[in-house]
Amino acid sequence: MAGTELLASPVQLTGWALNYNWLALIPPLVVFAVVLAIGLIAQRVLFSVLRRWAGRFPTEGRTIAVQRFRGISTLWIVLLAAHFAMEASPLSGHATQRAARILLILWVISLTVAAARLASNLVRTYGSQMGGPLPVTTLTENLATLTVAIVGVLILLNLLGVSIMPILTALGVGGLAVALALQDTLSNLFAGFYISMAGQVRPGDYIRLNTGEEGYVADITWRSTTIRALANNLIVIPNAKLAQAIVTNFHLPEKRMSLSIPVGVGYSSDPDQVERVLLEEVRAAVGQVPGLRAEPEPSVRLIPGFGDSSLNFGLNCHVEEFVDQYLVQHELRKRILARFRKEGIEFPFPSRDLYIRKQ
Repeated sequence: MAGTELLASPVQLTGWALNYNWLALIPPLVVFAVVLAIGLIAQRVLFSVLRRWAGRFPTEGRTIAVQRFRGISTLWIVLLAAHFAMEASPLSGHATQRAARILLILWVISLTVAAARLASNLVRTYGSQMGGPLPVTTLTENLATLTVAIVGVLILLNLLGVSIMPILTALGVGGLAVALALQDTLSNLFAGFYISMAGQVRPGDYIRLNTGEEGYVADITWRSTTIRALANNLIVIPNAKLAQAIVTNFHLPEKRMSLSIPVGVGYSSDPDQVERVLLEEVRAAVGQVPGLRAEPEPSVRLIPGFGDSSLNFGLNCHVEEFVDQYLVQHELRKRILARFRKEGIEFPFPSRDLYIRKQ
């Protein structure tokens, strides 16, 4: 009956259910079905238009936004249909308000979850392109997600009529105990923030620690930094240890790096000829050997110079990045060996003069 009040007692509620005119549920169910159908049709049309729009102006961010909100929008349509059904139901005004408040809370929670996931995806997609103070790492993605989640929780607490001041006070009092209990964890967390904000160690950089570990920085999380070695192994370093280590970053200030290849020839060799041959070979290899740069110009120096049994030259050139040096050295040494044999330039063997004194 339209004027029936929502009863709180379980016994009274059971009696009400037995005597209730179930035909009164037909209008709200019809409203629910109609609103749901209209919402699903509108959703299909809207997302069809959005997909065409994203395809006409293809960007990864638009595609992510469309995909992320497609699934959650179905839940919103159900909540909207339930809201209109409640308005058309025989429930009292007080019960309708409570139901509407519950639906609003569910909508805020779902919106917070969707926005947090979207923020994480957008940071991962556009963070490296924006060139902000924080590089794109798991730590920054989690930070974006946490920020959106905190805003959602504050809105939810406001809807529930909960004051956040006592909560903040309790957190302040208990913060000292938590900090003491999680000292190592917090140390790694703040060290991770420091490493990310300093920008001296970034994902994709090739680094070497003073303790000997080296490789490409794969990720920076709240606890540790992961390095992928050239052998394709992962090295996990606590952020606090990395913040205290002496780090050589081979990608800063730029990836290009110099390479010096020692070359020893016999003392009978002409230094000018050796210099000319080395420069010709390295210039000819530019464009043929991957990673070898034409600029800056290669050079040859008689350094370290006079050895025990050889003239020691240094062939100086530049490569695109750290790992290119291995292939460049391999190819240049083969070319130099073949050219020296052709030019008659000898590689010396260690020799010693032995003097025997008779007593």
